Amino acid sequence: MDLTRRSFLKAAAATAAMSTVVGCGTQKAATEQLTFGTEQTEVDKWVRATCRFCGTGCGVMVGVRNGKVVANKGDAESPVNRGLNCVKGYYVSRILYGKNRLTKPLIRKEGKLVESSWEEALDLVASKYKESIEKNGKDSVGMYASGQMYIWEGYAAAKLFKAGIGTNNLDPNARYCMAGAVTGFMTTFNKDEPFGCYEDIEHADVIILWGNNMAETHPVLFSRVTDHKISKPQTRLIDIATRKTRSTEVADTHLEFIPGTDLAVLNGIANVLITENLVNEDFVSKHFNFKKGLENIGYGLEDKFKFADVASPLTYEDYKAFIAKYTPEYVEKISGVPADKIRELGHLFGDPKKNVLSFWTMGFNQHVRGTWANNLCYNIHFLSKQLGRPGATAFSLTGQPSACGTAREVGTFAHRLPADMVVNNPEHRAFAAKIWNVPVDRISPNVGLHALEMLRAVDYGKIKVLWIMCTNPYQSSPKLARYRKAAEDRKAFIIVSDGYPTRTTELADVVFPSAMWVEKEGMYGNAERRTQHLGKATIPPGEAKDDLWQIIQIANRLGYGDMLFPYPAAKTYDGQRAETGESELKKALWEEYRQFTVNHGKDLAHYEDYMGKTGLIWPVVDGKETVRRYIEGVDPYVKKGMEMEFYGQPDGKAIIWARPYEPPAEVPDADYPFWLCTGRVLEHWHTGTMTRNIPELNNAMPNAYVEINEADAKTMGLKRGDKVKITSRRGSVVAPIEVNGRGNPPKGSVFVPFFDDQILINVVCIDAFDPISCQPDFKKCAVKIEKA
Repeated sequence: MDLTRRSFLKAAAATAAMSTVVGCGTQKAATEQLTFGTEQTEVDKWVRATCRFCGTGCGVMVGVRNGKVVANKGDAESPVNRGLNCVKGYYVSRILYGKNRLTKPLIRKEGKLVESSWEEALDLVASKYKESIEKNGKDSVGMYASGQMYIWEGYAAAKLFKAGIGTNNLDPNARYCMAGAVTGFMTTFNKDEPFGCYEDIEHADVIILWGNNMAETHPVLFSRVTDHKISKPQTRLIDIATRKTRSTEVADTHLEFIPGTDLAVLNGIANVLITENLVNEDFVSKHFNFKKGLENIGYGLEDKFKFADVASPLTYEDYKAFIAKYTPEYVEKISGVPADKIRELGHLFGDPKKNVLSFWTMGFNQHVRGTWANNLCYNIHFLSKQLGRPGATAFSLTGQPSACGTAREVGTFAHRLPADMVVNNPEHRAFAAKIWNVPVDRISPNVGLHALEMLRAVDYGKIKVLWIMCTNPYQSSPKLARYRKAAEDRKAFIIVSDGYPTRTTELADVVFPSAMWVEKEGMYGNAERRTQHLGKATIPPGEAKDDLWQIIQIANRLGYGDMLFPYPAAKTYDGQRAETGESELKKALWEEYRQFTVNHGKDLAHYEDYMGKTGLIWPVVDGKETVRRYIEGVDPYVKKGMEMEFYGQPDGKAIIWARPYEPPAEVPDADYPFWLCTGRVLEHWHTGTMTRNIPELNNAMPNAYVEINEADAKTMGLKRGDKVKITSRRGSVVAPIEVNGRGNPPKGSVFVPFFDDQILINVVCIDAFDPISCQPDFKKCAVKIEKA
């Protein structure tokens, strides 16, 4: 690697981790980011925590003086980030002290939200739940939860709704970001979450980013990727995506595909592996079965859409016949990826001397065939034996800090119970009922409404009371105007728990002011199965209270408190002060929840084992982490002599799926000639609820924009900064354009980030979803662009 290339990679790593490009990417700004949380700041104590943003799970040390958080810095002992934080992480403590913090309960009276007491607000919410349950049944109420909630908050919510009220209408915002990964794991392994770890980065020879702008969405991990390329120059980074991004700048190869055709590309690689004799057939025969599901499965556009896949067994010969048509030349015609590049990818996977690591996140998951995309990526790793050794793995990155720990492991999805158990399995319900000490018939066998369907159900009248905790769906949901209007028309009684005013709190009937981040003790679960404890560093402002306390207070008022939370500390903890039972309550809930995981391949350690440490990767058996799953000698659940065992499946064999290419729900045409893709930028977290209240980050990226190709802008007579109206069949927004910025879409495509609460791009998005995962596709719909 020449010095110019090496210098560029170093700069890229630093940029990905710390700096900004648009607005204030100056040396002064970078220096301020570094000095905000250094040892030079005088503090009384440092508290170990985990960053509030993304699913990487970076370690943070929080500095406290006179009871207030005054600094933070990267945790040098954390094996995740090794002392480095991204620009959001360096400013994470500032989320506590924005000018707009919610500090008092609010109740809507005569059309306006006015301050109230906690007693009045809690009593009102409980009365609305009781009234709706009595009049309309248990399934008329629900909760829209979050992958940003702490683990015991999600666990308490699951107990309240599934074991108390008796409805499974509990679903998280992780439905919008990680559901495709969940169904990909479950259909393949019958166990959720990755089988590798972050350390695989340092062992990889080839790293492939599948529709994944890792530089902006997982910047600290990307800094590890770039650092690995510096230390091992022969490492190849391949960016396979629908637009050029900051990740592309570091990649050795960029392969651009037509939106949705990644399915064909993946099948094309499998075709090369088979036809050019690159398959490890003995390995495949020993460890995998072949199956085929239903095809032409729809797009979930109709209310009350239902789908159940039906799997049929295949032989290896059947699979080879299925994959035969996906020749590189055929795939090139569909995807635009050159046939020789598909062959090259096949040979990279098929080289036993190379370790290939695949990374993906929303590009696969926010996809009308997201489950299939996950399945097909596993296929090529299985066929080529690119798994089971350090650096060879397929890794689904997580979008939120505890989408794994709180949404997936705890089971706050509408179909799940803790530890991969599901509500429609009678044995699983019986197991949960025993731990929860409730009659088994109290847990409904009926799958609840998924997140998007809950919002639809508000509109069509089934959901009468909806509690939204720690998330902002009236900004983040697709086809947004429909759901905002239903809320504005007061079609349901809406409760929102949050730390700041949002586009969701503005529609609420009751707002609970919530404690945030290190204003309460917590546990997160990150993308590599690492469970981490967050210490309490300060108390929340005003009358803001812990979300766990809020859940227990509503449970008490509904008459379920003593049954669901029979712990003395549940009665003494006041939601603010640590000395009134917080740790005792959370330890009791943790140890109860832990019972679900032990001996189920999900083993969590005891509460005390996480204190003051940088986390443990589950399953934790006999005090030892499992850094890679399913491998003999590494994973204690794999029997001796098996080499590899996928113990979630009855016969120990994972599944290779025959899944075809099928087109997106909507494609450009003469009336709407552009593709629209939405996503995130480095400076902002999701809908900006926290980051837009950090002046440094908001000044760096003050508004959303329409990223457009230079040739398209020239044809339309547009220049950078001009405002355009972007319109779909569902609605329109106005935003300035960006040309040749940090990202560059191809001709005929535009990209818009969704953090901006004044430019609600999700009004434009289609509400199509993957029928298997029920995850919406925010990456592909048809729009037109006009000068505003």
